[in-house]
Amino acid sequence: MSNKKEKTYKIYVNNRDLVTPGDVLAQGDIELLNFPYVVREDDKVVSTVVGLVEIQDDKIGVIPLEGFYYPKEGDLVIGIVDEVGITHWEVNIRAPYKGILTANDFLGRPFNPAQEDLSKYLSPGDVIIAKVESFDRTRDPILTVRGKDLGKVTEGTIVEVDPSRVPRIIGKKRSMLNVLTGETGCDVIVAQNGRILIRCPSEELEAILILAVKKIEREAHTTGLTERIREFIIEQKILRGVIGSGKK
Repeated sequence: MSNKKEKTYKIYVNNRDLVTPGDVLAQGDIELLNFPYVVREDDKVVSTVVGLVEIQDDKIGVIPLEGFYYPKEGDLVIGIVDEVGITHWEVNIRAPYKGILTANDFLGRPFNPAQEDLSKYLSPGDVIIAKVESFDRTRDPILTVRGKDLGKVTEGTIVEVDPSRVPRIIGKKRSMLNVLTGETGCDVIVAQNGRILIRCPSEELEAILILAVKKIEREAHTTGLTERIREFIIEQKILRGVIGSGKK
């Protein structure tokens, strides 16, 4: 008797096909690779984004070309405070949901709303680095700033990119990130929600780094990008007189 599992689905697309929101990818009992970029509608599997089809054995998904951020537990995020509540802050994390940061978590101690005003600590527009502590789609994601290098951001510049480009900006074994930091001398924190915090030695280097990040975002699906970015940064430094002209 054969133990081979009988297929109970049909696929209507090929691997790496370009699809748009609403396109039907498959029908039947096939496993989804990356919800929410693909969802079930009755017995059909439908794309929710513009992206490339990814088929792996008995699984199907879509690699988004232009996507939103979908929170996952453990993700590093850079958030902007939207509203101050009585016992928590609501934080914009570029997702369909607001991030919730509790007073107890931020302060690291019990909080009495009758005696303290949370706006004393964080106000709308303030930036934080946090992690997604919990999220199960039945409530907004809970954030935490307990941990090394987490908390309120007091300096630096925020750059936003499409969240789907984050893996390319980091690179395999951090190869692209190492080029960005090594060639510019900037400190760079890349968050999963597509926000990047940069702190650079000079305005010229900051401008070069931002140009490089945007170039990666545009050319993320091309080959040989890491070396091209290295060459691009070196060329920009020469053009701007950061090196090669005696400028310190």
